[in-house]
Amino acid sequence: MPKKYTVIIEKGEDDYLISDVVELPGCHTQAKTIDELLKRTKEAISLYLKSTKDKDIYSEFIGVQQIEV
Repeated sequence: MPKKYTVIIEKGEDDYLISDVVELPGCHTQAKTIDELLKRTKEAISLYLKSTKDKDIYSEFIGVQQIEV
C-alpha cells in the first residue's frame, strides 16, 4: 500500500528547485522543472526506504510555522 510523504519545495539561488521530504531526514533532491523534481523526489524516497529497510523510521508531519526574529 502506497504511503504519502510531505515534501517541501524551495527555489535555490541558482534557480534550481529543491525538495526535502519532511518524514525522511536527509532525503532531498533538486531539478530545474517541477515535473523533473517530483520524478527525482519519488526516486529519492524509494532509494531512501531501500537503504533503511532494516531500521524503524517514524516521523509525522505536524505543520509549518513562520517565525519573525
